[in-house]
Amino acid sequence: MKPLFMTHMQDGRETQTVVSDLDGTLLRSRSSFPYFMLIALEAGSPLRALVLLLLSPLVWVVYNFVSESVGIKMLIFFSFAGLRLSAIESAARGVLPKFYLEDMHSVSYRLFIACGRRYVVTANPRIMVEPFLKEYLDVEAVMGTEIQATSGGYATGFVASSSSGVLVGMNKRSAVKNFFANETPDIGLGDRESDYPFMSICKEAYVVPSDEPAEAVPKEEYLKPLIFHDGRLACRPTPLMSLVILLWTPIGLTLAVIRIAVGLLVPFQWAPFIGILLGVNVTIKGTPPPTTKTPANNNNGPGAGPRRGILFVCSHRTLLDPIFLSVAAGRRIPAVTYSISRVCEVLSPIRTVRLTRCRDTDAFTMTTLLKEGDLAVCPEGTTCREPYLLRFSSLFAELAEHIVPVTMNIKIQLFHGTTARGLKCLDPVFFFMNPAPSYQVCFLEQLPPEMTCCAGGKSSHEVANYIQKVLADSLGFQCTNFTRKDKYKTLVGHDGSVPLTKHHQRNRSVGC
Repeated sequence: MKPLFMTHMQDGRETQTVVSDLDGTLLRSRSSFPYFMLIALEAGSPLRALVLLLLSPLVWVVYNFVSESVGIKMLIFFSFAGLRLSAIESAARGVLPKFYLEDMHSVSYRLFIACGRRYVVTANPRIMVEPFLKEYLDVEAVMGTEIQATSGGYATGFVASSSSGVLVGMNKRSAVKNFFANETPDIGLGDRESDYPFMSICKEAYVVPSDEPAEAVPKEEYLKPLIFHDGRLACRPTPLMSLVILLWTPIGLTLAVIRIAVGLLVPFQWAPFIGILLGVNVTIKGTPPPTTKTPANNNNGPGAGPRRGILFVCSHRTLLDPIFLSVAAGRRIPAVTYSISRVCEVLSPIRTVRLTRCRDTDAFTMTTLLKEGDLAVCPEGTTCREPYLLRFSSLFAELAEHIVPVTMNIKIQLFHGTTARGLKCLDPVFFFMNPAPSYQVCFLEQLPPEMTCCAGGKSSHEVANYIQKVLADSLGFQCTNFTRKDKYKTLVGHDGSVPLTKHHQRNRSVGC
């Protein structure tokens, strides 16, 4: 066994086969507790996560001083028992990849991806790690612990009796030997003595030192960029951080209720100053243009109709974007939305109008609103947490004479204020539960007439792509062609369509 160091070992490995352990080898952390905690919370419930946290000292003692295999079995039981397999798979696909990527060991990662054929053998349940490994590391096969399930698709919390048990020690060796049959892997990677048996059947074996700190893998070295991810936690739930989150949650919930109540009651002009007292920081850059609202019966000239309002085109970070836009502008600006919960519509301090995704109906709706005054739109149609902008819908460009791009960005500490899998009505609550959430609103220059459809003769797609690039350059983000459907298919397995109310269905049937 040779220690793994940062050398030129990754050169000339394109035709070789590598088999690697996961925890402590491909990942910098030797503990899989944070990932079981994410499954317990995101696929289960806060109560399940609390139970796992309270029992974690017992699991640690068993794992380190009694049996590694029994410790893993305890983690599996407390985290998985009674959960739907579909819920576990959904969390493994949508939540875990972000945390796995941020925990990657830079040295072992570079050697691993330098090999043409990649395999992973791990004590973790295969259902938990396989989506990440195959999607982001191009792993051909994962040899992991198989869990037992009922005929109805629920995890029992036990290891499948038909499998090799928990893959540690000789079980790992047997799994690798059975998989490769008469073939001998070129490289084996591990970090502890229980990995030595499977590493011994490889042509080369390298041990990742546990006492040497390793850097995380830079994002630009990812085989596939991480654009979409889900889950409420913004930080890796180690036992200590999980305890911090547990202790903060009642405080944060109380603070969120106060912040939301104050935001609904005070005038928008006072909001930035009162927000500072409550720990919410709003940074405003650029100068918001004055309103162009014109009474409907006041023509701008002979034969001319009323002047249309300003269309604020915003990047989309949370459903609170239009509200903080109104705070920054010092006036209430109505917003069109694609899908927010009824609760958020009722509690919103600004007017919200739901679009139907029928082009003619939505064009009529937005034109009517612009005749009444200013309007806010987020043409991405959904939020994106990472530094990317999704493809812009081009409808807005056909309707507005005056377009002002606005960049929106946020800073959070503990919780994400967006979700694809959870309850969207709780998005504002989770955002305001952070100790010091902040919003950055930047008003850019109004689009010159020559870059609009009305005065410049540009196509709606040209205008939409131009604004997307302007916003991305200002934020330091990258433009993509991904859409709302891509996000929801990645995270939840469907296109994210929301059933329309009878009122919206009736409107949609007109002209569609």
